[in-house]
Amino acid sequence: MERPVRTAVWSTGLGALLVVVVVGSAALGPVPIDPVTVAMAIMNAIAVPAGLEIGTETLPLLGWPVPVPGLEFASAFSYDVPKTHQFIITQIRLPRIALAATVGFALAAAGTVMQGFFRNPLADPSIIGVSSGAAAGAVASIAFPTLVPFGSLHLAAFGGALVTAFLVYAIATDGGRTPVATLLLAGVAVQAFLGAVISYMLIHSGDGLREAVVWLMGSLRDRGWSDVAFALPFILLGVVVLGAYARELNVLLLGEEDAHHLGVEVERTKLLLLALASVVTAAGVAVTGVIGFVGLVVPHVMRLLVGPDHRILFPTSALAGASFLVVTDTLARWPAGPTEVPVGIVTAALGAPFFLFLLTRREVHSV
Repeated sequence: MERPVRTAVWSTGLGALLVVVVVGSAALGPVPIDPVTVAMAIMNAIAVPAGLEIGTETLPLLGWPVPVPGLEFASAFSYDVPKTHQFIITQIRLPRIALAATVGFALAAAGTVMQGFFRNPLADPSIIGVSSGAAAGAVASIAFPTLVPFGSLHLAAFGGALVTAFLVYAIATDGGRTPVATLLLAGVAVQAFLGAVISYMLIHSGDGLREAVVWLMGSLRDRGWSDVAFALPFILLGVVVLGAYARELNVLLLGEEDAHHLGVEVERTKLLLLALASVVTAAGVAVTGVIGFVGLVVPHVMRLLVGPDHRILFPTSALAGASFLVVTDTLARWPAGPTEVPVGIVTAALGAPFFLFLLTRREVHSV
């Protein structure tokens, strides 16, 4: 089967699986709702432009009202769904599910890039300290809120992740070249240092200790549409551009010297891949906390199924990661109890044994 056809078939199948998983997850909870009603409620929430609305806005300096055009939106469908069920689906369950799918999509895509970039089956999105940097920023905003600009945990985590990635890259770069081995070692050293910083801040976090610990475990509890809106633009833009570099990532697997002879601008491509993978990871981790094993295990499984060609592996891993995190978060929140299990615990509890299973079957290979 030709590669474009295989890509389309696998992507369509995994996309359909994601739809089924989303509907099934939204149906489960303290108030069970049948999947047909869930599907209708989701379709009712789809809005389309309904016409042009002309409003007015006052100019700040002159005080003159001026006409401002804007679009009116209306529901694309009008299925008969009880208002209570419509509210539960669209305002409580669906935002959390959408965020899980978005972050799973991001972590699996970034993990695929990192494993190909480092040619290392143990690489994951946190290998250059992005997750540790996000954790340091988030814990700092909880333990010392007056010292963190804007007082936003999301911004603190996102900024901490990107600063850490830039620092690791700067440490590893010498004379315009960034050796992969040096980059890996720099990431390990910075992660160890940040681990000590985080531990110190936890000791002094006072009443925020529980919040900080739960964030470090990774959780989607009480997340809403604002969290999706924060992460989605960075993730979509980053993943789209990374997907456009799938061929270059394939060539880099041959080695940097061969890649250079085949016309790839090696250092520029490496910088771009690292920067975008870091942004995608940072955006996801900033809103959910540290969630492990998604970016490690999912690319492995998909590599066994579709092969090492990143033009197929990259989109299929991203879609599979979205479904995986939705499923694990559903297990984390249902059945409901007095204390919800953070999703990071569930991904580790499922991912680690499965990874060991692959090891015992000698299914984990270098990429």
